This record gives sequence, C-alpha cells and structure tokens, in this order.
Amino acid sequence: MNVQVDGKTLIPAVDFMVDPSSGSSTKIWKQRPITAAEIFNAYENQKLYSSLKSNKEFNSVVIDVQNYKNDSLKKANALAYSLVELCDVMVITNEKFTFSVGREQYPNALLFVQGKAIDNMRQIETQIESVFKARHTARNVIAMLPAKKKTKETIVFSAHYDHLGGMGQNVYFPGGNDNASGTSMLLHLADYFKENPVPYNIVFMAFAGEEAGLVGSKYYTENPLFKLSDIKFLLNLDIMGSGEDGITVVNATLFPKQYEALVAINEQEKLLKQIKKRGPAANSDHYFFTEKGVPAFFIYTMGDNKHYHDVEDTYEALTFNEYLDITRLIAAFVKGL
Repeated sequence: MNVQVDGKTLIPAVDFMVDPSSGSSTKIWKQRPITAAEIFNAYENQKLYSSLKSNKEFNSVVIDVQNYKNDSLKKANALAYSLVELCDVMVITNEKFTFSVGREQYPNALLFVQGKAIDNMRQIETQIESVFKARHTARNVIAMLPAKKKTKETIVFSAHYDHLGGMGQNVYFPGGNDNASGTSMLLHLADYFKENPVPYNIVFMAFAGEEAGLVGSKYYTENPLFKLSDIKFLLNLDIMGSGEDGITVVNATLFPKQYEALVAINEQEKLLKQIKKRGPAANSDHYFFTEKGVPAFFIYTMGDNKHYHDVEDTYEALTFNEYLDITRLIAAFVKGL
C-alpha cells in the first residue's frame, strides 16, 4: 500500500486512511476537483454525474471537505461515497481518522487524506491492493458457571473480543479499550463469581463480529443454547478502560427499576463519579437480545481516553482507574436482582 502526492510518500493512518470497503487502485491519477456547487446544487450535481460517466479525460476526483461542518460535511462525504461507484475518490479532510470493518467492496478506491499532509496535488499516485473476503468464519466463545442449586434463571455477561485488525501490512488497530478491556472484565467477573456464587447460572459470552455489525450476538439470539426467556438480565461490557467520569448505561430508560438500583448502589458505596442514563441504541451486543425481549444493559466507561477505532487505542493509553469499582458495582447489582 503506497500513496504519493507530488513525490511525497504519505504515512498510512497518519497522513491518509483507506476506506475499509475501498477497491484497489494502481495508477497515476488524472484527478478532477469537485466544486462546492457540484456538492450542494442539485442541477450542478447531476451535470457532474453525467460528465464523469461520459468523460474519459479524468479517472479520479478530489473533494476538499476541510471547510465543511455538520450537515454540509455529511452531504460532501455522501457525495464521495456515491462517486466511488464511478471512479477513484480522494477526500481531503482535517477530521480525526477512524477505521471500521467493510462488508462490501466498492468498484474503485476511496481514501481520506489529511489536508496538512499535502500541498498542491499536481500528481497523485496510488498502489492500493484491496481483497474482499466474502466468507469469513469466526466463533463466539461461551462459558457457564451453573448455580449450586439447579435453576433456569440465568445472568449473562457479554463482551465482544474482535476488533478491526489492520490496514495493509504495517498498520494495526490494537483495540485496547474497544474491546480488550471489556473482554478482560468478562474474565475477571468469571473469577469473581466462581469464588462468590449467586443463586443464578452465570453465563459468559465473548462475541465475534461485533465490529462487522453485531454479527456474533445476532447469530446467538437466532441460535440460542438455552431459552432466551431464562435470562434474568444481561450486562454487556464494552470500553471498560477508564471511568474517571463514570459510566453510561444504554437501555436505562427501558429498564428504569434496574437503573435506579445501580444508582442506589453507587450512591451508597460511593464508587463512581456518575452513572449516566441513556436510551436504547443498536451500538453493541446487547441490542439483538433486547429486540428478543431480554432485559439488558450496555455499560461503557467515560473518561480522558478518547481513542476509538484508531491506532492509538492501546493498552498503554488506558488508566483502568475505576475497573475494580465497576466490578464491585456489577457484583452488587447481580446479587440484588
């Protein structure tokens, strides 16, 4: 993977980021700059599409979005994702780079370049080889601590153990906070409840494919190993590496009684700075359980660490300041159910 602008080799994940669904590109670009009118004016926009479909002079376009914000930025980025169906697209940005998982492959290349890394852009040359793996097998990992007295009532702890992998051969996304931290807490809670049993079965679910669209947890809810109706409560743990500013509880508005129980424990024990309430969201592995009628919270920490889906989300960047207090809070919550 190599991107050069005016003879300068750009640094991947620092100067440029290839979209996870990007196609391949090995060429010297004959780029066409996109004007503001072509982004925001419907008539000019249609002329642009007609021009690119019929004009053989250009094999790529460049869209500079550095001066756009909010809805204007969304519209400019949406145009980039539309034009990649016709040709290679470079987006000049000053936004922080983040990565994700592609579930399709565009016919052409789409890359984002930091404006501060380039100058005139007289010549652009790319060597990007993108391979789409249509089938990839991953596995959920599930363990159980049965209650000492036989019961169907079950508490589930979940966390996804996948992350983003790499971009090319030299860029690696560690996923320290998202979600090695949640996976480690899953193991920590397994140790705790082994030594401190409760009158419920405790099941630990480490899901694959969360970053690809909650694939592992969706599969489990469609192919459960025991009745979903036996789940008394599910606690999904994601981004557990800080906590200086407390935690946020997704689904708090759906299950106010359980949320208030968490808050009461925290106030009594003086564990965390705050427990923030948030409504339902399809943003982690609790979601498909909730859709199936399982009471569930998704808990994540708030704090100084803002690294997310980037190369700086490392173990060294995590504080784990409230890790043990969160464990105490969760343990007390389960015992009170």
